[in-house]
Order: sequence, then C-alpha cells, then structure tokens
Amino acid sequence: MSQLDLSRLQFATTTIYHFLFVPVTIGLSFLVAILHTHWYRTRDAEIRKLTRFFGTLLVINIAIGVVTGIVQEFEFGMNWSQYSRFVGDVFGAPLAMEGLAAFFLESTFLGLWLFGWDVLPKKVHLATVWALAIGTALSAAFIMAANSWMQHPVGYEIDPSSGRPQLTSITALFTNPVFVWGYAHVLLASAVTGLLLMLSVSAWHLRRRSSPTAFLRTMKLSLGLLLPVSILILMVGSHLGVVETTYQPMKVAAMEAQWETCGPCSFSAAQVGGWTSSDEDATKIIEVPHLLSLLATGSWDGAVTGLNELQSQYEEQYGPGNYIPNVFVQYWSMRTMAYLGSLLPLLALWGLWLWRRKKLQTARVFLTVATWAVLTPFVMNTAGWLLTENGRQPWVVQGLLLTENGNSPSVSVAEVTASLVAFWIMYLVLGVVWVKLMVKYARRDLGEVRDGPGLGHKPDADEPVTVLTY
Repeated sequence: MSQLDLSRLQFATTTIYHFLFVPVTIGLSFLVAILHTHWYRTRDAEIRKLTRFFGTLLVINIAIGVVTGIVQEFEFGMNWSQYSRFVGDVFGAPLAMEGLAAFFLESTFLGLWLFGWDVLPKKVHLATVWALAIGTALSAAFIMAANSWMQHPVGYEIDPSSGRPQLTSITALFTNPVFVWGYAHVLLASAVTGLLLMLSVSAWHLRRRSSPTAFLRTMKLSLGLLLPVSILILMVGSHLGVVETTYQPMKVAAMEAQWETCGPCSFSAAQVGGWTSSDEDATKIIEVPHLLSLLATGSWDGAVTGLNELQSQYEEQYGPGNYIPNVFVQYWSMRTMAYLGSLLPLLALWGLWLWRRKKLQTARVFLTVATWAVLTPFVMNTAGWLLTENGRQPWVVQGLLLTENGNSPSVSVAEVTASLVAFWIMYLVLGVVWVKLMVKYARRDLGEVRDGPGLGHKPDADEPVTVLTY
C-alpha cells in the first residue's frame, strides 16, 4: 500500500472508531436529561436512581469518546498537512467554535451535573444536565458544518495570491443544504442509538426480573420515542438522498451502481457484480420500478445521471483521472443502513403492541431481540459514514482538492505504518475497556446505584470505594 492509502486507512480507522461513541453521547445525554426532568417534577426515588444509572453509562462513553477524538486533531497536521493548509482559513471558524464553545460547555456542565447532586439547587442542577445535552449537540453541529463544506463548498472565495479558499460567509456555512439535512440525520441517528441502548439495557433487566418496575418505565420511554424517531429518520434520510443528487450526483450514482443514465429508474434490493467499469452488467435481484427515481430525485419519473456520463463530465471539467468512488462500498453501505433502519419501526410497533396487551415483561422473544438490537445502530452509523466519506472520493474537498494532493509528502510509509499499528493496538485496548465497563455498569442492579455526589455503585465490603468513583 502507498503512503496515501495508509494515511487514508489510518484516518478512516480513527474516524469510524470515534463515531461509535458520538451518537451514544448525544442520544444518551438527552435521555438522561429527560429522566432527570421527570425526577425533578415527581421527586420519585426510583426515577432518581434510573437517572444516575444511565448517567454512569453516559460518563463512561464520554470519557472514551474524548480520548479517541483527540487523535484526529493531530492527524490533520501529521498525515494531512497539505489538506490542513488548504482548508485552514475555512475550517478555523467552526473548529474553534467547537473547541472553545461546545466542548467547554459540554465538559464544564458534565462536571457540575456529576458532582452537583444535593449540592446545587435542584433547578440549577437540572439546568446543568440540559446544558450538557445541548453542548453535545452543538459540538456535532460545528463538526458537521465543517464536514458538509467538504461535501459541498459554500460561502468562500479563492485567494488569488495563495490559491486557497477563504471563508466569506459564516451564514452560508450553516445554511448549507448538505449541513442542514445531514445534521438533522445525525441528531436523529444519535437519538436512535441512545434509545436502543436504553431499550437493550431495560430488556436485559426485565428478562432477569432485576428491578422490573423501574426498568419497565425506561422500556416504555424508549419504545414510545423510538417509533416516531425511527420513522422520521427514514424520511430525513430519503430527502438527504435528493440533496446529494443535486450536489454530489456521483455519490448517488455509485450507491446505486448506476452506470448508465436512466429515467425513470428502478431500485435493486441486491445485485451480484456490476462494481467496476469493466463489469457493468450486474445480476439484479428484486427490482422495484420507479423507487430509485423517488429516492434520488423525489419524483416518480426523475432521471438519475449514470457513472459513465458523470465521469466524462468530470474529466472535461477537472482533467484526466478516475472520479468514480468504490461502487461496492457505496452500494452495500447504503443498503445496510436503509434495511436495518427499516426494521426499527417494526421493532417499536412490536414492543408497543406487547405494552398495550400488558405482556411486555413476559415476552421472552421480544426481550431477547430488544437486548441484541443495541448492535444495530453501531452498524448503521458506520455504514452511514462509509457512504458519506467514500462517496466523496477521489475528492477530499469536492471539486477543489483531490485526496492525493492533501496528504503530507514528507511522511514516510514506515512512519504511517508504525502509527497505524499503534492506533490499532490502542483502540483495541480502549474498546475492550469500554465494552467491559459498559456491560458491567449496565448489568448492575438498581439497588447498587450509589447516592451522593458522583456516580458509581455501592461497593462490596472489601472493595475500595476509589476504584468506583467517577
């Protein structure tokens, strides 16, 4: 592999790994805020314990997520110095906002909420957890604004002396259609992730009759919100496809393996072959007439420009080169995300039906499925990022900077390889730690939740308290 390939692999590794934690943090922070609000209004001791129970999972996730995110800041300068130099005048604004505003808001109020139990006035303490949740959402907003600019550059001018883009309109950055719809999609994906985590933990406890009354309440909360959120994310995702067709038609054509322009266009549920220009004739399985036109253009007979035609247009506009992304990755990333997402409303309806029949606590099959459903959002979120980032290739900034021109020419293959291996080892260790901590604290009985400042559980007689204090 070349130095460029290794650098791309390294950044893909760190980005995908970090994004495992981001949706959990955003989604779970709002759910903890909802639980805390319910406790504030009712002073129900059981709700207080549930708030602190799920708050512990949130703290663990934030701790690991921050560590994995810091690495990316260094990679911009180490492996992608040409890219950093090129986009610095644009990226400086949103990244500074994320670091100086959102991250400090998030971390400050996390500490205040964590150690403010029975110390701060109850109304002030409630405000801290909502400030924490808002901070996580703002942090994602600034990062998404920067990423969306890479997908569809807006609000800039090219400096004639340096040849680099300079930001001329911060308003354009935050009204970029790719950002508006992409950010909405990320927030909804985060909500789904948090809800499925709460649903899974609650189902596990109900199967074992562990504090069934309490976890039935969180089960009902997650099911009640999961149905509308899972339907809404499908609608937003569908419209995002129309937006992408407008600004990144190559990405959409690749995710459908559509080599020739069509109109109206059918959607294939699956296919064999058709991944390269030398093998365009695929064996398509279950074609749905007009569905691709609807998904890509929002109209029944809409035309979708094919890969071959787009390749010719890009060669004429940008010069010789291969402008087609990895079609196999695009095709299956989209379907993995869409198919799993389509199952979520069915899962929610199943649970709500059992709730209505008062059989939620005894439905062993549903509780087992709900327990393992926690894996679903992590697969969906990873597939979504692959779809977004792979679909932009070979551009690192669409239409302005090729990926091959954005890396650091002075970094050797050996140096990238060594750091890549080091990251893999570090992330493997962090992953094991995260899974063990999340499983340990997700499975504890509600009676073990320790009261007082901080989060943790009641220690055994011979167990040091300091080990369990966060």
